Parts: sequence; structure tokens; C-alpha cells
Amino acid sequence: MNYESLPIVNASLNGTSTVLLIAAYIAIKRRHVRTHMYLMLSALATSAAFLTFYLIYHAKVGEKSTAGMTYLPGWLRGIYLAILFPHILLAGVMVPMILMSLWRAYRRQWTRHRKIAAPTWWIWLYVSVTGVIIYWMLYHLFPSLRTT
Repeated sequence: MNYESLPIVNASLNGTSTVLLIAAYIAIKRRHVRTHMYLMLSALATSAAFLTFYLIYHAKVGEKSTAGMTYLPGWLRGIYLAILFPHILLAGVMVPMILMSLWRAYRRQWTRHRKIAAPTWWIWLYVSVTGVIIYWMLYHLFPSLRTT
């Protein structure tokens, strides 16, 4: 298997999650609950596929996101890191939040579900969007950041 092709797959999965999350938000605002549920479950499946491929890629290829940081001017490095670090932190935080939100919806605890679902949605959206941005920065804007 060509592991070097996984970053574009991962960026595509993040982009797909973004679209599904936005569509699910629109559906719930229009009170299309069943559509919202299917879209959120699709976003979950897409994000789970992303996480699987992400872990496979990094197990085989290693970490690339900060390999060439010395090649960037300080202000560009600052912008990149200002996007990367919250992305990493929130990616870890969102997983238990997603599971809790899903569990509360499954149990039909709608009041409790809404309390966790709102911040979870925003964090999930942020992580999905910044995942695509980080891919773009690594592979198109600053290819010196990765060493292949």
C-alpha cells in the first residue's frame, strides 16, 4: 500500500465531515430530526474512517507536521502553530464529547444531549475545517514542513 497517498484521503474525509456537519446543523434547525440523525451518524463514520487512516499513516510514516519548522519565517511558523496546536488539543477533547452526545441521543435524553451537542458540534466543525487547512499548508503552501 502507498501510505503517502493517505494525507489526501484524510483531507477529503475531513472535508466530507465538514459538509455533513453543516448539513446536519441545517436539518436540526429545520426540525428534520431523522435527517439530522442520519447526517450526524454519517459524519461520525467519516470521522472514524479519518481517524483510522490517520493512525495507520502516522504508524507507518511517522510525524510530519513540524519536521521542517526551521525553514519557515517566524511569523509564518506562528500562524501555522496557532492553527495546529488548538487543532490537536480539540481533536483529543472532541472524541469523548462526541461519544457522550451520541449516548445521550441514543438514550433520548434530549435536554442533556443538547447541552453537550452544541459545543461538541462547534469543536468538531473546527477540527474538521482546520484538518483541511493543515493538509493544505503542509502539502501545498509549505511543503518544506514535511520531509518525505
